[in-house]
Amino acid sequence: MAVPLSPPAAFGGTLSHIPNGTLTSRISGLDQEGIQLLLDYERAHRNRLPVIQILESRLNALKGGTEPSGTTAPTTPEVSQSSTGSPVSPATSGPPVNPPSQGDPTNPAQPR
Repeated sequence: MAVPLSPPAAFGGTLSHIPNGTLTSRISGLDQEGIQLLLDYERAHRNRLPVIQILESRLNALKGGTEPSGTTAPTTPEVSQSSTGSPVSPATSGPPVNPPSQGDPTNPAQPR
């Protein structure tokens, strides 16, 4: 089997931005073939032991009769390609910053 150049598109083309702690729930909808693709990719590219262990464990569970559950297209906000802009506006920004007194004649030194 040829090693895929990238993980399935459902993972945004990368696994590197997905936290290990959420990987188990994100792969729950994949079948044996999908898990095997991810496992082959990880071994060929990053070879991170925790990720390999998670994938091997899930693959063994599927081989043992566990059925895929959940969605096959997990949400991956870490690798999102869209930009929604900053939620900060003048109405939601913090208070103005008081510049240091050195060199600013409009801001005399404060007593210490």
